Amino acid sequence: MACTEAYKEHIEYTFNAFCRVVIHYAAINAWRDRDKRRQREISFEYLTEEKFYPFSTTDKYFIDPCKQYPVTICGQRVILTSGELAEALSSLPEKKREIIYLYFFGRYTQQEIGELYGRCRSTAWHHIHSALQMLHEEMEVLFHEES
Repeated sequence: MACTEAYKEHIEYTFNAFCRVVIHYAAINAWRDRDKRRQREISFEYLTEEKFYPFSTTDKYFIDPCKQYPVTICGQRVILTSGELAEALSSLPEKKREIIYLYFFGRYTQQEIGELYGRCRSTAWHHIHSALQMLHEEMEVLFHEES
């Protein structure tokens, strides 16, 4: 079936007209959406002048973000920003501190930790898990002492 030049021109004209209509209605929808969004929005000037909302608040956790708590583990000095965590970590037994250091700060895998202690990977996971449980319990005790 051979297409004549006039038919090809008609198809192209029809397609171009269709694209123009689609783009026209897409633009109309975009303008409507933008107008609806503008009607719902409240400017910052209104919030600050009328209601006096502060732009930021301070929480007890962020009072002194620059304070540092150094802890020495495995002969390495680790600087923490939480005093409670540093105190709880210091109260753990040496082996538990080493395991936490190797896993979280040294980025050792469970397999590598197991090989260091002459154990399998699942035993290393068990030691990591128990160290985290002990750390959690220590932090709960410290939290209840503060309250």
